[in-house]
Amino acid sequence: MKIEAIVFDLDNTLVDFMRMKREAVRAAAEAMVGAGLRMSPDEVYDEIFKIYEREGIEDQRVFNKLLEKLLGKVDWHILAAGIVAYRKAKEANLRPYPYVKTLLVNLLKRGYKLAVVSDAPRLQAWTRLVESSLDPFFEVVVAYEDTFERKPSEAPFRKVLELLKIDNPRNSLMVGDWAERDVVGAKSIGMITVFARYGDTFGTVNSGADYEINEPLELLDVLDKLENSKV
Repeated sequence: MKIEAIVFDLDNTLVDFMRMKREAVRAAAEAMVGAGLRMSPDEVYDEIFKIYEREGIEDQRVFNKLLEKLLGKVDWHILAAGIVAYRKAKEANLRPYPYVKTLLVNLLKRGYKLAVVSDAPRLQAWTRLVESSLDPFFEVVVAYEDTFERKPSEAPFRKVLELLKIDNPRNSLMVGDWAERDVVGAKSIGMITVFARYGDTFGTVNSGADYEINEPLELLDVLDKLENSKV
């Protein structure tokens, strides 16, 4: 079997997004309390994640909404303290999983086309790639604005293969941590699927993927098996 392209999810597949998010929110909560918000950092942390659960993890106005809920208005000093602390902690904690860069170097040396499909807004997806120094590895990045549909819709997967000029989905792999989105969506158009169990935050028992990996470099073994198969 000839594999031409490998498509990755971004958050919790290439970069440890939830670790970064937890650390950044923790720093922001402590900073806002330090700036005068009369709650404990743990209470602020919990309130922020309640908003994320309701509005989505990419909500860019989460601190505004927090202050409007708690104070009835935005206190600009407290808001600024939270934003600055969040940004500093985000930069310090947004990093690829161990061996991701080694994996990507090996994949490029083998001649594979590499791409990212993310549900994140375009600016946030590119920001995370640049901050983690992963942007040079990828030929194509498909973000939310490219189709205005989120996984498991077929649209983002079809779009990335179109941009990569891959005619047969069976000649491509999709690697992702979220079975209900990455695996289901990619399988629906015929891509081979790989579940990144190391990034699973849902306690997934049965991923439904064609293959599973427990750390990034195991993808090389999967590719060796596929390349040597006659299917």
